[in-house]
Amino acid sequence: MPTRTNKPLRYRQIHLDFHTSEHIPGIGSAFDAEDFVSTFKAAHVDSVTIFAKCHHGWSYYPTKVGEQHPQLTRDLMGDMVTALVAADIECPIYISVQWDERNARLHPEWRARSATKNRFDPSQLEAGWHTLCLNHKAYRDELLEQAREVARNYQTPGLFFDIVLTPDCVCEQCLETMAEQGLDATKHADRLKKDEWVNEVFRSEMSAALRAEFPGLRVFYNCGHIHKQGPQRFAPYSHLELESLPTGGWGYDHFPSSARYAATLGLDFLAHTGKFHTSWGEFGGFKHPDALEYETAQMVALGSKCLVGDQLHPNGAINPDTYASIAPAYARIEKLEPFLDGAKQISEVAILSAEYFHPVGDRNNHADDGAAQMLLELKRPFDVIDPSADFGSYRVIILPDTVPVDSVLAHRLDGYLKQGGKLLLSGCSALGADGEFAVPTGVRSGGEVGFEPSYLRAGKALDASMTETPFVVYGTAQEIESQGAQVLADVVRPYFNRTYQHFSSHAHAPDDPDAKPLGAGVTLHNGVGYVAYPIFSIYHAMGQPLYKYVVRGLLDKLLPDPALLTDLPSAGRATLVRQAEHGRHMVHLLYGPPQVRGKAVPTDEGSRVMEMIEDIPAIGPVSVRVRLQERPGRAYEALSGAELPITDFGDGYYGVSVEKLKIHTAVVFEDRA
Repeated sequence: MPTRTNKPLRYRQIHLDFHTSEHIPGIGSAFDAEDFVSTFKAAHVDSVTIFAKCHHGWSYYPTKVGEQHPQLTRDLMGDMVTALVAADIECPIYISVQWDERNARLHPEWRARSATKNRFDPSQLEAGWHTLCLNHKAYRDELLEQAREVARNYQTPGLFFDIVLTPDCVCEQCLETMAEQGLDATKHADRLKKDEWVNEVFRSEMSAALRAEFPGLRVFYNCGHIHKQGPQRFAPYSHLELESLPTGGWGYDHFPSSARYAATLGLDFLAHTGKFHTSWGEFGGFKHPDALEYETAQMVALGSKCLVGDQLHPNGAINPDTYASIAPAYARIEKLEPFLDGAKQISEVAILSAEYFHPVGDRNNHADDGAAQMLLELKRPFDVIDPSADFGSYRVIILPDTVPVDSVLAHRLDGYLKQGGKLLLSGCSALGADGEFAVPTGVRSGGEVGFEPSYLRAGKALDASMTETPFVVYGTAQEIESQGAQVLADVVRPYFNRTYQHFSSHAHAPDDPDAKPLGAGVTLHNGVGYVAYPIFSIYHAMGQPLYKYVVRGLLDKLLPDPALLTDLPSAGRATLVRQAEHGRHMVHLLYGPPQVRGKAVPTDEGSRVMEMIEDIPAIGPVSVRVRLQERPGRAYEALSGAELPITDFGDGYYGVSVEKLKIHTAVVFEDRA
């Protein structure tokens, strides 16, 4: 049996998709081991995920459990393993789980039958993966035996199980399970609960068996998103892999939120992007090298290792153009690695995840995403947490829009406030049915106001960028009465809601300057800031900078001395990390604003826009200040080693200026010897 180790994940990985139809001839016929390895080496790659079994259900090695691809005449996976191991390139091995077209044909009784129309249960005449249901023990047993076969016979550090989904299944087995568990099959929430239970049975069975036989074997289960549902969900995992292809439908705002949750779970983790212009499965698509440099730099800046997805041609020939585009990004990461090991982000702000309290089968919670987007643009390094976290590690905790607070959580938050912590709430977070808040906000709610949209009238006392006149907010506010809280902005009504009976101009009616305010819109009370709108979800939808400035104004009052300050534009990104073992802080500065270039990229549901990055311009000078306990001994740029003069700004702030920022730079502040 090959030996296993628990070594950390490597930084420069490739995920080499290989989903090949039985109708394509000559599978692996052009594979050249020397060219395969030399191409990876030239691109600074140190780990490659290769395939045992793909979505078509075919295996790429001689198997006694599954079935070898009918057009394959060699042990392709074995040849890859031999070549990669000899070159000191790790080779995790991939096994497709719920997408297996061969088994869908052989065992139609294993197929998921979705309660609602979705891509997991396509028609017989539709090109698409016919999802298998993991509630069938015979299929779980087959998957375990194939995993054992691979781990026994090939030298691999771990297994990557792909497609562990929540397909909204109501097959006969799932209906029986729901009846046994007292769940209502007509309710989506109950079907999701059952799907999650089925998946956990699979994950826990698989990991227990593999850990017993192969101690140290890495195991990961992929479902396209790291769900924010508590650390117990990840007990069967050895590490995390964050699938988040910005141009593949995830967008550029998904990964940071996902990464800053993963960073709190105590597991090593890496991020997936793709070399594709669009998403997985795109042959002949190439992402601009600048985009790959930006994406991988952002990964390490947020505490993640790196992975770029590729797809091998069915003939097994590796694509040189792909690795020419990846090489500059991985050359940068390789040089940075001494400054990355053991580095921890300094996050003074935490987002208490709304997704944790409102689990869904997909990958986006708009309140979480909007809060993360704001903090990224404001350069406030943050974590995303669930209630298992140590609240005392943060100076401000944000409860975005829809976070319910029961008595247990209320007690913890009250203790956090008494120890000097600060809270920022919005919308219905911590709001009870009686209009009272579960934490001491100094306000109460009379329910939702009767107007949408309405207006917010603030002023410079909240934030210097506030308008003097009311500005429209595209959402529904709570009708808030102050009971001791300082009111920093009012909600103002329009003349009327737009209906067929009365409307004015092209959209909503203007604000009524003679009407009384509908209530307080922004308040502050004993370290608790509150916004009467679900401001984070609204910002995610509308992108109005004034909404962000409302939150900035509250943050500046709750946290007036942040650890990091920079004049990067809003499209820039900045993180502050501490590498304690080496006695240094580092600031990662990034600039690579994506643009919407594609307006109608096809999807299963219709179409979407394409965010992409091309030819990033250099900007500068860029200034950065950090708040430290003592003056640093020196400051320099990590990659070039160029010294940077330090300015003492007082109050513990020390700063430098970077003359030119091209995509990314890491500024090092070394402790005094």
